[in-house]
Amino acid sequence: MTDNNLYQVFESEDTEEYEHYAALDIGSNSFHLVVARVVQGALQVVNKIKHKVRLAEGLDNNQYLSPEYIDRGVQTLASMTPTLSGLHHTKVRVVATHTLRRAQNAKAFQRAAKKVFPYPIDIIAGAEEARLIYVGISSGLQVLQPRLIFDIGGGSTEFAIGTSFTPDICKSISMGCVTYQKRFFKSGIITQKACEQAITMARQDLELAVRSLNKHSWEVIFASSGTAKAIAQVIHPSDTGEPEEAVNQHDLQLLLARCIEKGHAEALDFEGLSEERKPVFASGLCIMLAIFQSLRIGEYKYAANALREGVLYELQPKQTTQNICLSTAQSMAKRYHVDPQYAHNVLQTCMALYNKVKDVWEIDSANNRFILGWASLLHEVGLHINSKGIHKHSSYILANSDMPGFHQEQQQVIATLVKFHRKRIKLKEFPEFVNYDRLRLYKLLAILRIALVFNINRTESIVTGNILARDDQNIELIIENSLLEQHPLLMVDLEKEQSYLVDINIDLDITVQ
Repeated sequence: MTDNNLYQVFESEDTEEYEHYAALDIGSNSFHLVVARVVQGALQVVNKIKHKVRLAEGLDNNQYLSPEYIDRGVQTLASMTPTLSGLHHTKVRVVATHTLRRAQNAKAFQRAAKKVFPYPIDIIAGAEEARLIYVGISSGLQVLQPRLIFDIGGGSTEFAIGTSFTPDICKSISMGCVTYQKRFFKSGIITQKACEQAITMARQDLELAVRSLNKHSWEVIFASSGTAKAIAQVIHPSDTGEPEEAVNQHDLQLLLARCIEKGHAEALDFEGLSEERKPVFASGLCIMLAIFQSLRIGEYKYAANALREGVLYELQPKQTTQNICLSTAQSMAKRYHVDPQYAHNVLQTCMALYNKVKDVWEIDSANNRFILGWASLLHEVGLHINSKGIHKHSSYILANSDMPGFHQEQQQVIATLVKFHRKRIKLKEFPEFVNYDRLRLYKLLAILRIALVFNINRTESIVTGNILARDDQNIELIIENSLLEQHPLLMVDLEKEQSYLVDINIDLDITVQ
């Protein structure tokens, strides 16, 4: 076959166009980037990048991330940017875990990153991290038995139990190989006493979670990420670098004894153990032993997939997190006895208003529609507590609940819109967000508030009339006089809302025809 013939093979009309996706995990120990393409419905990894950043080391006693570590993390993100070049933002997701969850100045990190890195950073809750790890591991399994999965990270350890792709329980514990290394093995010295203290502390940290986890059953156990892989590689060296044999508690105890005998992290010259893993190996091993002892585990198998594979899996259109969000919202609505017909009416009114003003107001985006929609559906969850101060109760629930499918800033934005859905808008209490523009949020809030006025009857929506966005901060509402005759209090309610919206620099003009 000639060179021309070879070239023509790749010029064939049957050449397939591949969709590419990328997931970046900003962990407490490492930053992991995975780029994959979809081939015949399955993900095929085409590129992996890993940088050992040890972000958790930069947290001080007051949970502030030092400028040095902020810069280290941001520079790492900048170095990864060329790899993502050309990928649309809808096909890239960046998730940050324990360290940025804990950091009091996490927004400073996000803002610094925004200057050199074009994709938003989603800081996810511990339970959401556990869920995504479970999805990632499950997507690579051929087994259908009930399974326990866990992942010892740099700053936290996640657990999940389930049979299908949706876990029955998710737990996140604030203990990780980097934080334990700082606490028990800071100088690198490994002693019997330090190991015993680390194991005891880990068992104490696990105590409450164990009670919840033991209410569920499992038949197989999988552990993912660096600690689980490093331990398995040392106990069962493999030429492929992907451990296949199971690790039991006896193996772990013998390995810990070997570490104590070596006496120092730098002396851990085990086959299969990388130089970068040495400083946190003993601390991770102690956490692993504590998990075995607390949950009475017989053995674990290493799972190559983890958080980033879970993110990749849900980035695909058929596996969208919208389904997870819908399940979450339905669960919350049921738990807090939300009136489904009323919530649906508010949603419909919000979307009708949104569609009429979105272009002039420059708020047309899937994310804005997403935020507005969930705020309209869930704004009354606080009614279950008390009708007095419902907006505050609802906001608190939405800001502090585990909400699978939502990341932390999304939850906070929805909670903020709900907090100000009625009465005066206290701008001093309106928080600043990294990935959401305040003026656009004001506009979404205005839509929500106006929609609620037209649903004040609760049993059915009042026809809204025609609404026009005349400019960036001005909307005109044209109402038929016959509508006001049917609903005599509507004008009073609209004029009151008109006065409230002035606080966010939105002029509501009301014209009666």
